[in-house]
Formats: sequence, structure tokens, C-alpha cells
Amino acid sequence: MQLTDILTLSRSLANLSGGSKKRVLELTAEFISHESMLDAEDIYQGLINRERLGSTGIGYGVAIPHCRLPSLNESETRGYLIQLSQGVDFDAIDGQPVELLFVLLVPESANQVHLNLLAQLADCFSKEQFRRNLQMAVGRDELYEIAMSTFCSKLI
Repeated sequence: MQLTDILTLSRSLANLSGGSKKRVLELTAEFISHESMLDAEDIYQGLINRERLGSTGIGYGVAIPHCRLPSLNESETRGYLIQLSQGVDFDAIDGQPVELLFVLLVPESANQVHLNLLAQLADCFSKEQFRRNLQMAVGRDELYEIAMSTFCSKLI
């Protein structure tokens, strides 16, 4: 499974306001719930429980909140790209505020798929130009196009 398989335009969101990690995760869960018909509280609890194990802030203004959801079947792995309107303290490894999120929701049984997608994300977000382009994107269409362009170039 590739990142291009799990991200869609409707799963992209630009300029989300939040102010705190908790509020950003709450708003993210609501956004995902509206797009997916999954339960917002289940999503939020999954994400916040994962954060309690250790921050998903990987540095350079990026966090990759992720969790397993029992309500997802084997083929329903989902990715959500979210640009924040302002940096938020996410307890990131480098102490920098987070401006970009890629939320990954996977079925409980998707062990290797989960790890492979996290590795792909870490590789993409390690590139400064990619991060900067996403941070500067105006609107969800541009955000999505930038992401897909980079994700698709990884397939070649």
C-alpha cells in the first residue's frame, strides 16, 4: 500500500485553527468523522491514547498522529493531510511547533502496512522543500496537489 492509495482531496484540510494539541486532535477527529462517517470520539480517543505513549511530533514542524481502529476493515486504511493555521506545541522531538499533520488510521490487523506507511511518511517529510511547500500551500487543492506530486514521485 502506498500513500497515494490512502490520501484523497476530501481527506486534505488547509488552515485548521486549534491552539493546542488536544484541540487540534479534537477538530481533526471531527473533520475525519464528517468525511468518513467514523465515530469522532473513537478517532479522538485512539489518537490521544497514542499521544500518551509518546508524541507523534517527528520534528521540523510535522506530526504523524496515528492509531488503530477496530471499526476499520482490512482495506480501509486512511490518511489525512492537515495544514494548521499556526504552529502548535505538540511535544515534538525537536521542541518546534507543529504546522503539518498527517493522520494515519489503520485497521487493528494492519501491522506491516502501518509500519510501511509510517516509513514512507517519514521519508517524505524529511525533505525540507516538501515541508515548506505544504506550509505555504493556499487551500486544500494546492495542499493535496503538492502531496500527491511528491508521493507519486516516490513510486517511480
